[in-house]
Order: sequence, then C-alpha cells, then structure tokens
Amino acid sequence: MGRDPRFDILFEPVRIGPVTARNRFYQVPHCNGMGYRDPTALATMRGIKAEGGWAVVCTEQVEIHYSSEITPFIELRLWDDRDIPALARMADAVHRHDALAGIELCYNGMNGSNLWSREVPMGPAHLPVATFTYDPVQARAMTKRDIANLRRWHRAAALRAKRAEFDIVYVYAGHALGGLHHFLSRRYNDRTDEYGGSLENRLRLLREVIEDTVEAVGDRSAVAVRVTVDELVGDDGLTRAEMEDAFGLVGELPDLWDLVLGSWEDDSRTSRFAEEGFQEPFVAGFKKLTTKPVVGVGRFTSPDAMVRQVQAGILDLIGCARPSIADPHLPRKVEEGRIEDVRECIGCNICVSGDFTQSPIRCTQNPSMGEEWRRGWHPERIRPRASEANVLIVGAGPAGLEAAMMLGRRGYEVALAEAGRELGGRVVREARLPGLAAWRRVADYRTGQLVRMPGVASFLGSPLSADDILAFGFSHIAIATGARWRRDGVGRLHTRPIAIDGAMEVLDPDQLMAGKRPRGRDVVLFDDDHYYLGGVLAELLVTLGCRVRLVTAAARVSDWTWNTMEQHRIQARLLELGVVIDANRGLQRVLADSVEVACRYTGRTEAIGCDCVVLVTARLPDDALCQALLAREADWADAGIAQVEAIGDALAPATIAHAVYSGRRYAEDFDRPAHDGDTLPFRREIVELAHPAPSAPLADVRMPPAVVTPG
Repeated sequence: MGRDPRFDILFEPVRIGPVTARNRFYQVPHCNGMGYRDPTALATMRGIKAEGGWAVVCTEQVEIHYSSEITPFIELRLWDDRDIPALARMADAVHRHDALAGIELCYNGMNGSNLWSREVPMGPAHLPVATFTYDPVQARAMTKRDIANLRRWHRAAALRAKRAEFDIVYVYAGHALGGLHHFLSRRYNDRTDEYGGSLENRLRLLREVIEDTVEAVGDRSAVAVRVTVDELVGDDGLTRAEMEDAFGLVGELPDLWDLVLGSWEDDSRTSRFAEEGFQEPFVAGFKKLTTKPVVGVGRFTSPDAMVRQVQAGILDLIGCARPSIADPHLPRKVEEGRIEDVRECIGCNICVSGDFTQSPIRCTQNPSMGEEWRRGWHPERIRPRASEANVLIVGAGPAGLEAAMMLGRRGYEVALAEAGRELGGRVVREARLPGLAAWRRVADYRTGQLVRMPGVASFLGSPLSADDILAFGFSHIAIATGARWRRDGVGRLHTRPIAIDGAMEVLDPDQLMAGKRPRGRDVVLFDDDHYYLGGVLAELLVTLGCRVRLVTAAARVSDWTWNTMEQHRIQARLLELGVVIDANRGLQRVLADSVEVACRYTGRTEAIGCDCVVLVTARLPDDALCQALLAREADWADAGIAQVEAIGDALAPATIAHAVYSGRRYAEDFDRPAHDGDTLPFRREIVELAHPAPSAPLADVRMPPAVVTPG
C-alpha cells in the first residue's frame, strides 16, 4: 500500500537555509514536563517522532541563562557547557532517523520569576513579571549593558547548540513567553531610547539577536524565528498590521519563520473552543512578505487540510505539536497510505497539563507518550504474546478498548463483552455533550482497529454475571466496567453523604448523559469535581432552557482546567450564557425546595431556591462484578481462571487518559510476573552528585568571587 498521490506535496523537501527538511511535516517546539530532569526520556520521545517520519523535531523552550528561568516549570537548559551532553543526546536520537533537530533558545525575561536562581528578572520596563501564577516579583528595566549581555548570552547559547549538533537554532519572540516578544510589544515596552517607541525601535533587539545568531551558527545551522503575529488585544499590543510592517524590515534575515498567536493559551486552544486550522486567518498572507519558508500550526490531523495549507500558499511546512503527541507516526502513516491508522488528536490538552503539573507528558490518545524510555513503550509496537492464554474483557470503555486492541496486537485471543449497544463507554456518552464531539475519536480509532483483528471478538448487549464468566473457560478476566457518578454529595468537600430531602429532584451526570431532563427550570449545579464536566453540563442545561446557578467550592469554575489552558474560556462562556456563578461556596444540604450553601471562608449560609439539583461530585467504581468474582476465588481453578483484575475507572475513577493508560498497562504487563511493589516498575534518571561533597571545607569549593560593597 502506498500513499495517495494527492498527498505527494506533503513529502516534497523544503530548503531551510543551509539544511533541508525531507518533507513538510514539522514538529514545532512543545513542552513536556520532562526537560532537564528527564533528558534520556525526553530524547527517546523525540527520537520516536523522528522514526515516525517528522522531517523536523524540535525541543521545547530552552533556557539560555540563569538570570531567566521559569521554575516551577521544567524545561531544558543550556546555561553552560555542562548542559550540552543532555541536549546532544536528543539531537542524536533525532538524527538516527534522518530528521533535522531544532532547538528553541529562550530568554524568558519578564515571564521568568527566577524562583530558583533568585536573580532579579529583567525586561524592557519596570513591570510585574508576566507569569501564570501572579508571582509577587517585579522585573527591572534592562540597561544598555544588560541588553549587550543578553546578546552575548544568546550568541554563546547558539554556539553551544551548534556544538550539540542542532540543525535549526531558534530565536524565540512568541507567546508573550520570550523576552524578545516583550520588547516588540507596546504592552510591555515603554522605553524612550532606541529600543522603544516606534516599531523599528521595538524591533531593534530582535533584529540584533537574529543577526548575531546567523553570524554565529548560520554556516551550518538554519536560524528560525518564532514570533507572535497578533497578540489579540487590539492596539494595546502587537497587531497584524504592525507585524506585516515588521516583516518588511526583517523578513529576509532568518532562514525560517514560525508564526504563532498572542499567548500559548491563544495558540493551543482546546477542541471545545476552536476547530482544526482556526489560526489560518491570522497567518494567511505572511508567506507573501518573505522569500523564506513559513511554518504554522492548527492542530492539523487531516492530510487534506495540510495539503490545502500548502497549495493555498499559507504555509510551507505543516507545524504540529499536539497531533505529533497523539500520533508520533502520523507522517509515516500518511506516506504508507494508512490514513485509517492515524490516532487523531482530540484537542483535550491533557498533554499541556504535564507542563503545568511538572510531570511527564501524557496523552489521551497515545498512552505511550512519556513512557517510551521509562517503561519501554512504543506507540506502534508491542512485544508478541508469551503464552497461549485467552482473555475476556468486560466493558468496552476507553480502558477495555485499549486493552483489547493492544492484546490483539500481541496475538492473544480476546473476547470483549459490552453490556450496552455500542463500544466506547464514557467516551461516547461525553462526546455527545456541548463542545466534546472530537473526543469520540478515542473510541473511533480503537473500534476501527479492532474490526481488523481476527483474534478479537466484540459482543454488544452482553451483560455478564460471575456465573457466566466462570462458565466461559477464559484464563484471564479484565474488568473494565467503568464508574458511576454519586448522588449523595460525597466528593472533595464532603467525605460523608449530605442531607438530601427526597422531595427535591436530584440528578447526577450519568442521568443527564442518558437523556434525563430536569422537570423544572431553576437548576443548581454543584461542581465538586473541578475538571471539565461541571461546566459542560451547565452549558447543556442552558441549551435545554434551564436557568442555571453553578456552585463551586473552588475560586473558579472548572478550576483544574487551568492546567489545560481553558479555564478562562469556560468561565467566560458560562457567563455569556447567563449562568450565575457562586464561587468559594459549598453545598451543605438539599432541602425540599432549595439548597443551603455556605461561604468557604466565613461559614455564612444562604438558601437558594430551585427546582432541581445536579451533583457533579465524585464517582464510585462499578466493581460489583469484580468483587463477586474475587469472592469466588475458590472456584477459579475448576473454571480455568488464572487471574481477575479491574482496570481503568473500575479500579479507580480518573480521566479518560488514565483509563486508556490503564488499558495499555494491562496489555503490556500481561503474562509477566505480578509486580509486588518492592521495586520500581519503570526507569528513572538519577543526577550525578556534585563534587566536592557537602562536608568539604568551604574554601575547597570553587565559588564566584564575592562582591564587597564598602560600608
């Protein structure tokens, strides 16, 4: 099977200064929560993308100097020569598959609070640092000497990147994260010298750094500039018109332009708030302003959409971050004519949460993401079966589907029994809610794979009892029956059931997703889950004609979605829909015609009249079948059963990504000895201790000379 000729244009080589990308698939820089802490895991992950056919594979942002670091975020560092080996490991992993390695050098400036180095942040002006967490730190305005130092530091980092064998070296002026962006934007730059005021002046530092970088590494490495083309704040910030003028001034200086929107959360919107390719109106036309190749993103999963970007003269290279996470082998599958095998990104941004929680990246669609080195998982391969065992999986939600698919790939005989009338479980139920349609791809990909596996048989409308399973003769039983939402108020705020008057209609998310509707119009929704579902259900209720009041003990609606960069959009949408938001208040009890809520700070209570209460609190695993089988362990031998194990939400309710991961882990660990927990089930990288030891006399420790101020 070969590729469809209409996709040939995607596999044309593209010249980028002194190097050539072998096709148009370009993994743009993206963070991953591993950085300097997990360099080998990071290198392995990037290498697998190169194996999957990406012509260019880039790092995340790489800090170039200790005076600008973004603790607690864990990115890469290139502060001095000691950082070169870790970065070279990544470049080498990419080169082994004939791809180009790109490095995004970044001086964060006002975006770095320097909580680790404790250096005073610097930027174009005296302003508070522009961070996600409102750190009580201000940046000082850079002097001419500071600017000269920054240019020197950036040049030194570029030379180190060249020594690490990177083929593309970035100058970062995008997303309001790079210090060069702050100089460009009148939002942050109020200078009156030659680095402030007019566009040409605000552009001066970017021009100088580009020229410095080209001079330092341009003989071997291409120089790319990642730049914001519109801050989306009107005339208070960078506008498209200004950036078009900027291209007239510096458009020919670098070898590549990487175009982004105002902030990271603007550029990487979830599928709930943006369609594939929504950036097109913002980036279209810039390619006409330069002879250099242009790359941009759009959460591209459709090869047809990619082709259109090139044919329409919008982009030269198809930039992807999230799609390359969901399917590191996307280009190879397009090239081999296997479009149906592409794991399409669902745009949930669970990948982004790794960066915000300082934990290794994960992906709802691709459970191997972040586990390539730690556990030895590969997105496309898994070891063959090691026994003649057969498996019955009960429940075809995300965990059951993943386990069945991966066991099928291993060559095992698998029966997948689903009590309902369709495969997918919670995925298909939630995908029917407002804004979540793309999430159905989790089920669609796996069901599409399963129908082509002769060793896997699916049975719909098949509720099973313990007696049924004991009579079947399967040696291994995986219980993936999911979880159910509670209706007693138990969650984070209340760990015991609350008082609920039976006269009040009380609904849970499962009932709403099953089609049940409130009898009255006035609904109080208590969200003690704090992820996406409470906000989505509030939106659903409004579309049904209800007047909705959302009560949450958190300070914000859907508070955890701060980690997926959509909380502000969720709250804005609910307010625009007329939802009344009661934050910092907990539901105390449900009365016959009202609810009692209490302020989380003062304890003051208030009664809110309503016709219906929706509780989005906690879930209980649907583990009755598993418990029934465990209670009959004495009968297993006669039934030929060797193992019964709960997976996914049936073991412990969590995200869809957790459920998919649980299914993959079950398939990976199947036929291995049971893990007793006494040893680590994954690899970890341990740093080398510094020398001399802490007990050494201070005089023996090489330190910078002290600065003495006369008294």
